[in-house]
Amino acid sequence: DIRIYEQALLHKSVFVLSEQGHQMNNERLEFLGDAILDAIIADILYNYFEHKEEGFLTNTRSKIVQREMLNKLAMEIGLDKLIKSSAHSSFHNTYNMYGNAFEALVGAIYIDQGYKRCKKFIEQRIIKPYIDLEQLSRKDVNFKSKLIEWCQKKKVRISFALIEQFFDDQSNPIFQTEVLIEGLSAGIGSGYSKKESQQNAAQMALKKIKKSHDFVTTIFEVNMQKEEIPLEQQPDIETITEQEEAGI
Repeated sequence: DIRIYEQALLHKSVFVLSEQGHQMNNERLEFLGDAILDAIIADILYNYFEHKEEGFLTNTRSKIVQREMLNKLAMEIGLDKLIKSSAHSSFHNTYNMYGNAFEALVGAIYIDQGYKRCKKFIEQRIIKPYIDLEQLSRKDVNFKSKLIEWCQKKKVRISFALIEQFFDDQSNPIFQTEVLIEGLSAGIGSGYSKKESQQNAAQMALKKIKKSHDFVTTIFEVNMQKEEIPLEQQPDIETITEQEEAGI
């Protein structure tokens, strides 16, 4: 059904109505494709890395499905030239547009041809020509640095707070960190060190930024409201120290 592929390339900034009078865009397909892509990549990695543990597989999958990688893959296969969007789309929406369309395409293939064909597309048309799984698995991704960089570009404030510390069954300490953006909870992560818990919290925050347009909009709204309040009346928000940024 060619119509579902056309819908996968239809950004929400373009106002198109279906025959029933409903607005059409690729957001629902993006939602589905996001879940299907996660499952397919997990399936591929599970069989490719037969003796690797869950943490390794999860980390490797996150490197493939992160926004930067999906944007790159979308451009590699030419989706950026096929997407229909308004010229007035914001930079944030334009930046995410390519990766979102890639996920929507995955959703469309899944609906039209099923899981097996969709997995074959990912393996043969995406993984094989564009991704070296061995090399990618060894690549270190610093989620905290990526999140800090995003916040600096958007000129919003970020802080990391240690909210809990407890012990596992073997008496190993476990740290739990919450990351706040403009005072809003963006993610909570746990780990056997403060650094690991911050990385996991930052990874959760990046996922939330990627998937929730409403959350990003709220961040900018809070930021604009604070700009209107005199500095001396603004609540204190813990900033990131150089030691924290270095992961000490």
